[in-house]
Amino acid sequence: MSFVSVAFFVLFALTLTTQWLLPSRRLRQLALLAASYVFYGWWDWRFCFLMLFLTAVAFFTGLRLEKKPGSRPALALGVTVPLAVLFFFKYMGFFVDSFCALFGLNPAGALRILLPVGISFYTFQSLSYTIDAYRGKVAISHDFCKFALYIAFFPQLVAGPIVKAADFLPQLEEDRRPTGAGVAQGMNLFLWGMLKKAVFADQISPFVDSVFATPAAFSSGTVALAVLAYAIQIYFDFSGYSDMAIGCAICLGYDLMKNFDLPYLSRNVSEFWKRWHISLSTWLMEYLYIPLGGNRKGRARTYLNLMITMLLGGLWHGAGINFILWGGFHGLALCAHKAWARKFPAKPCFFRTAAATLCTFVFVCLCWIPFRAQTFSQTRAVLQKLFCWSGGVVFPHTWSIAAIVLLVLATLYCVFRNRDAQGRVHGDAPVFRLGSFWGTFAFALLAGFVLVLMYTGDNPFIYFQF
Repeated sequence: MSFVSVAFFVLFALTLTTQWLLPSRRLRQLALLAASYVFYGWWDWRFCFLMLFLTAVAFFTGLRLEKKPGSRPALALGVTVPLAVLFFFKYMGFFVDSFCALFGLNPAGALRILLPVGISFYTFQSLSYTIDAYRGKVAISHDFCKFALYIAFFPQLVAGPIVKAADFLPQLEEDRRPTGAGVAQGMNLFLWGMLKKAVFADQISPFVDSVFATPAAFSSGTVALAVLAYAIQIYFDFSGYSDMAIGCAICLGYDLMKNFDLPYLSRNVSEFWKRWHISLSTWLMEYLYIPLGGNRKGRARTYLNLMITMLLGGLWHGAGINFILWGGFHGLALCAHKAWARKFPAKPCFFRTAAATLCTFVFVCLCWIPFRAQTFSQTRAVLQKLFCWSGGVVFPHTWSIAAIVLLVLATLYCVFRNRDAQGRVHGDAPVFRLGSFWGTFAFALLAGFVLVLMYTGDNPFIYFQF
């Protein structure tokens, strides 16, 4: 069930109504849990049993760790089972295809496994609970229904943000319910995310798809625009989903962490990963990079840990050479920046900052090429077209240019209107005060743009595939 569908709006309206009317916290949480499983089962009801199984594994592992603190067998079970399930569903097809190619077998008769939507996200949530329970950083949950709601909470279930148990389980101990102010704030954020997703990201998608499918047929300028357009598309698509997820949660009375913070304003790759998919980068740092040793065991080990973390981060998105390249390029860039910053500390300078921001943005756009391309040969074809300037079909796609203009305007708005006390810029979502005339007018105008201009084709969120 997509956020941009009639079915979702009906489900959300019913859920919001029950959360508003039901008298007890227990009943509200049970209703929310039921709505979450309906939401997830909309794709395939069989997936619900898989999520329930992983929920039970993490829950009972936590109880075992409470009885025997520091138990390595319990930790091994709680980590191995979810990883094995994730490996089977997400990577078995890749290994089957590779095996068939190696031995010249026909892959048509090979095992085909349907990937459960969102499995990477709720698997990481169960893992974070198990690891934090082992470390003693989270209170052990004794209520299976509350714990199941933590894993299945539908606003962020299929594409994040990845929520840590220490951040969400305490909210379930509070008497949370919708409020008028919360619904107004959540609707603002949801509508802004819907504009980014349904109007701009989805309108750009056909252009990007056609150019990446046959890059040799298009001019180098059009291919360059398609690469830039995909950078805008994936940002609007994924940050739009995050905005809608956070907005839904606020409407229901819950808080989720910010997942994007103007990443294309980053001055280096290290800053980019503090602003892009923040919940994933935080997860990788806390549960992979730091346990590997972080930066505590010398420079060479630090660089090795960075490379391992980013390569595994690439593989988290999918098995294939393109995702390995994407993670590897970012790993190399992180190592290079760390080495550069050690020798040449940054000095405040407007022109240096502007140049660094531009270079970082260009690097990120180039890294999106293998991420978007279906095959390595497609990646090579796009790069050849970019760096060996040649002619072809010229297609100055209107919606891509409009999306770039929107991103620039939203960024300028934040630069001048959304600074913190230290002058740093955060957030890209305007907040309309519905109690004022102009705020209500702006909100209604934005809603009109969404309804009139939204893309009506079937275009699922990009991160649903991960």
